[in-house]
Parts: sequence; C-alpha cells; structure tokens
Amino acid sequence: MANIPYKIYLSEDEMPKQWHNVRAAMKELPEPFLNPATKKPCTADELKHVFCDDLVAQELNTTDEYIDIPQEILDFYRMYRPSPLVRAYNLEKALGTPAEIYYKFEGNNTSGSHKLNSAAAQVYYAKKQGLTHLTTETGAGQWGTALSMACAFYNVDLQVFMVKVSAEQKPNRKAVMETYGGKVTPSPSDTTEVGRKILAENPTTGGSLGCAISEAIEVAVKTDNCRYVLGSVLNHVALHQSIIGMETKAALDKYGIKPDIIIGCAGGGSNLAGLISPFMAGKIRGENDIEFIAVETASCPSLTRGKYAFDFGDTGKTTPLIKMYTLGSGFMPSPNHAGGLRYHGMSPIISKLYHDGYMKAVAVEQTKVFEAATMFARCEGTLPAPESSHAIRVAVDEALKCKETGEKKKIVFGLTGTGYFDMTAYSAYLNGTMTDYIPTDEDLQKGFDSLPKID
Repeated sequence: MANIPYKIYLSEDEMPKQWHNVRAAMKELPEPFLNPATKKPCTADELKHVFCDDLVAQELNTTDEYIDIPQEILDFYRMYRPSPLVRAYNLEKALGTPAEIYYKFEGNNTSGSHKLNSAAAQVYYAKKQGLTHLTTETGAGQWGTALSMACAFYNVDLQVFMVKVSAEQKPNRKAVMETYGGKVTPSPSDTTEVGRKILAENPTTGGSLGCAISEAIEVAVKTDNCRYVLGSVLNHVALHQSIIGMETKAALDKYGIKPDIIIGCAGGGSNLAGLISPFMAGKIRGENDIEFIAVETASCPSLTRGKYAFDFGDTGKTTPLIKMYTLGSGFMPSPNHAGGLRYHGMSPIISKLYHDGYMKAVAVEQTKVFEAATMFARCEGTLPAPESSHAIRVAVDEALKCKETGEKKKIVFGLTGTGYFDMTAYSAYLNGTMTDYIPTDEDLQKGFDSLPKID
C-alpha cells in the first residue's frame, strides 16, 4: 500500500456526480409515512402541500440506487467540495493505538457543517419550482446557517425557528443567519398558534426541535408561495448527504483502504445515513462486513432507549406519522450542549437498519464527549462541533480497544462540523460546571405516553 497522506483529496473531476439512495439496496424498506387522519400511506399530493415537488419525488423513490445531481447543485458544491478525508496520525500517536483512524471533514465551508449539502439542494429545487419563501427549524444552528447561505445564493426568503435554549447559548449563530438574510425567531414563540399553545402548557420550556418544526410548518402552510424544508430525518435529506459517503468511499478506494468500523453521530440521522450509505449497500449485498456505529447523546437516547413505533415528527402533531425509533413527540429533552442531537426521533432509514441488525448504537454522556473533543482539538488542530464529538468519543474508545487487543482496525468517523460557535459549551467543560443528564425511565414514559395509537 502506498504511503497514506494526512489529507486525501479528490479532484473536482473525481467528485461524485450522483447521490446514493440506500433504500434501493435494502431488503426490506422502512414503513411509508401515514396520514394521521386516515392511517393510510401518504400520497405525493398530500406531501406536496408542505414540501417541494421534486423533494417529494426523492422522498418516495425506493427504486433508483443512484440519482443524478443537477449541474447547478454540482456547481454550488464545488465552492467547498470535495471535502478531505483526513488520517488522524496525531490522534493515533496520542492514543498509542495500532488502529488507523480516518475522519471525513465537513467543516470546511462558512456554515461550518455538513448541512450545506442538503440546504443547497433543497433551495435549488424550491427556486426551480418558483417558490419565494421557505420556513425551517434549527437546533444548534448549523442547519439554519446553511439554509440561510443557500437562500441568499438563490434569493429566496427564509424564516428560521431556532430552539430557544440554543438561541440563548449560541447568539453568534443567530447573527450569522441574519447576516445571510435569514429571519430568526426563538422557539417556542408567541408568533404562531402552536407556539402559544406550547408556552401556555410549559411557560419555562427551552424548546425542542419538535416545537420548532411545528411552528415552521404552521407558517409554511399559511404563507403564499411557501414550503417547509427540513434539515434531517427525512429520506431526501439522507439522499443529499450521501455525497459524504460517496466521496469517502472514493477516497478510501483511491488508496485501497477497507474500513472495519464506520462511526457517526446521530440526532435526526441524516449525516450518519449519508456517511454510511454506499458502504451499507455493500454490507446488505454481502460485499463487506463493516461495523456501523450510531452515537447519540445519553440525554436524548432515541435509538438506545426509545421505542420503534409510528410517531409524529413534531410536538404540535401536525406531520405525517413516521415509523422510527422515538422517545415520543411529547418528550422534552434537557438543554444539553449538543443542540443538534436533541430530536425525539431518528431517521426512518437509520431506524430500520438498526432494527434489522445492520448497525449498533451507543449513547454517551456529554462530559465524556467534551473530554474526547478537547483531546482531538489538541492533537489534530481542529475544534470539533459537540455533535461531531460524539463520534470522536466512540472512535477513541474503539481505538483504545485495539490498543488492548493489538488489532490494526481501520476506523472511519464523520467530523460533521466545527465548534467555533460552541465556546460556551467548551467553557463549561473546561471550568468544571458541565453536568451530565440522563433521563429516568419515568422521564421517558412521559414521552412514550404521547405516542399515537395505531390499530
């Protein structure tokens, strides 16, 4: 094998020209969305009341494994893609492990995260349809930032409902969104009916992604020439994020590297789905035996402690019913420092793959996450986002297992973004005021009690 450089770059010509749709390779598909009134599968026409037409077509596509990326989106991607696959030599040395550690770095764009991959695509399709307004939610702020950038590029108006506790913890994220023209409202707010209802029931709530989604959908359906766009969970978002996995596979193949373990953080699941997509298709077909690990926060453990059930995607119960691992749309997560991992449910694709035994899940406490994040920053020179640092934590743990056994496993993880807007969280860890919250069974039961009854 040739010497592996610190950073494996693909040329622009080597950048994949297609997204990968893992559902076309799955032996058994995730359950379709259900209309909550009829309990029957949602039709394309029903979904088009909320989402862009082309995105609905992608959402429902289960047959085409590869989908061409429009040239206009490829041109947008070229502003920051291909992104590097980095060999973490310094981290390996610090750990004293025989394992090889690689990370796919998605923080090399102004939004600071992988979210721009889907934002660019979704706003492109909205503009193509002639829409002039979009609404969305954001947790930690990466999605809102990325979507604000894309909307500025395509000249589309944007209203962002940002989870209130995240808006308070990360005011600079709000400033960046507004710099790009996004209009930001902390959620829950008194500007929508559902926001006022949530505040009446829980006046001191710090909000949740479920709350913010409800508000964004309400505004979208009441505004002319407007649609709602979502930054995670849905099939078409996972599809757009597969550019990560396609590039990762091309970079690994370039040097004959065969990964043993692939790790990603998991909140709604889109970055993880995108990272593993082409590799998972290979596993399903029996072409590899890669171990896939989803890492979630212990304070919002949808995979490791949730139920596999149909549930609403939002607190206001306005979305279709989605079969997924969920804590219940009524679950209110604690205000931890990884705002992007505070969603009550998980991507139906990730949920189905996990349920069928193709991958495992681990929940980690945030103090352990920031311990790994700090080590990584000091070794590798990049300050990682708290969300990404969940993957770093487990990558470190797996590398230390290799140190004990002497195995020379090849570990790949997704570094989904940078943490330069998360200094409040880093300060809390460094000054010793950060605490870990793990919900009790009683806490979780309150969320499970909100699950809809499906006959």
